[in-house]
Amino acid sequence: MPSSRTNSTSSRRLLALALGAGLVSAALGTAVPASAQPATAPAGSAPAAHARYVGGAEGAAGDKAFFDAVLKSVAKRQAANPTLASVTVYYNASQAPSFRSQISSAASIWNSSVSNVKLQSTTGGADFTYYEGNDSRGSYASTNGHGSGYIFLDYAQNRQYDSIRVTAHETGHVLGLPDHYSGPCSELMSGGGPGPSCTNRYPNATERSRVNQLWANGLAKALAKVNKAA
Repeated sequence: MPSSRTNSTSSRRLLALALGAGLVSAALGTAVPASAQPATAPAGSAPAAHARYVGGAEGAAGDKAFFDAVLKSVAKRQAANPTLASVTVYYNASQAPSFRSQISSAASIWNSSVSNVKLQSTTGGADFTYYEGNDSRGSYASTNGHGSGYIFLDYAQNRQYDSIRVTAHETGHVLGLPDHYSGPCSELMSGGGPGPSCTNRYPNATERSRVNQLWANGLAKALAKVNKAA
C-alpha cells in the first residue's frame, strides 16, 4: 500500500505540471474559453462545399450551396404559414457560446442594413446553426450535405481578425452573398482579403441592395418550387 509521503509527492508533481502548462499557455497567448474543446466541422459535413473567411477554390460552390439550403428551409416555413407578414431566418447560437456577443452584433448589423429579411435567434429548430472550435481551415460557412446550413467560427482566426467582422461576413453567406477577397475593406464580403487591420463590420450599399433583391426574388422562386412539390 503506498505511503502518505509517496501520495503527497505525487500530488505536488501533478500540481507543478498543471501550473507549468498554464504558464506556458499564458506566455504564448493561446488562451481560449474554458468551455472550448478542440473541434472540427460538425459530423456529416461536406468539406468541399464551404466558403472560408480567407479564401478557397471551393468558395463559390459553398456560397451557393449554403444560401440554397437556408432559402429552402425558409421557403418551407413560409409555405406552411402563408399568413406570415415578414421573412425571418432563424439561427441557433447555442453551439458557439464563446461568440454569443459577436453573433448578436452581426445579426443586429444585418437587421439594420436590409429590409426584406431579418435574422432572429432561437433555441429550437433553426435554419442554420453556429459552431465554434479549432479548425485549420479557419472560419467558414457550409452545408451538412442534407439541406441544413451552419457557420463555423475558429478560435485562432477570431483572435487574428476582427471577430465581429468575421462573424458578420460569414453571416452574409446565409443571406446569399459570395466572397470577393479582392475587394476593399469597405466591402464586408472581401473577408480576410484586406488583412487583419481591416475592422469594417458593415455591408456596403451594393451588398445591402443585393441581399434585398435576393430575398425578394429568390424567395419567391423557392416558394414556387415548394408549392409545386407539394
